[in-house]
Amino acid sequence: MLHGVGMNHTTSKPRAQRIDPTDLPPAPDFAWEHALWQRGIHLVAGLDEAGRGALAGPVAAAAVIFPPDPHLQGNLQGLDDSKKLSPMARRLWAQRVKAISLAWGVGMATNQEIDALGIAPATRLAMARALQALAVVPTHLLIDYVTLPEIAVEQYALVKGDARCLSIAAASVLAKTARDELMATYELVHPGYGFARHKGYGTTAHRQALQRLGLSPIHRRTFQWQSGETSGE
Repeated sequence: MLHGVGMNHTTSKPRAQRIDPTDLPPAPDFAWEHALWQRGIHLVAGLDEAGRGALAGPVAAAAVIFPPDPHLQGNLQGLDDSKKLSPMARRLWAQRVKAISLAWGVGMATNQEIDALGIAPATRLAMARALQALAVVPTHLLIDYVTLPEIAVEQYALVKGDARCLSIAAASVLAKTARDELMATYELVHPGYGFARHKGYGTTAHRQALQRLGLSPIHRRTFQWQSGETSGE
């Protein structure tokens, strides 16, 4: 059941639909959404996460429901997986997605929850919170790779979903921008780590700051600190 958003009906178990990652369109489109809209399933939510591989801060997730209008795709040309967009482009697209979408929501799981639960369950928790933040209850979920077995809503888990599905791409942008904004505020609370620049990912500058300052309250204690450098962009 999708707790906290008024859903008390039951459905079939979540389904994980995996797509060949080599079979990608030039840009995300409404192909998956359109197929569902044609079946009369109009409240389709795309979900994605940001910050899963960071060493500090929360994992964020977002959910986006677009109006069931395939012609809307023309207004979304240029929207893509958040990793393919510049920070400025992500911020502009985040504003546009919020204005165009029927509903959107963002949820997070803290570094303490990540340490207590593990990153995979914490990611699912953030996604559940994003769904709870929606103004309407979705009837189908399109999720980037992840499945949410605890959510009793029909769903597909799409490999490379943020590269082929506009709803998921939009969610990736909202999750990334929301998390980046939060990490920038942590720079003021925990100065010296450079959170506004690297957003908690394991860059060389971040690891050097850790050698000088040690762990901050927002660092994930259970992560492997000797792993290779990663980037949040």
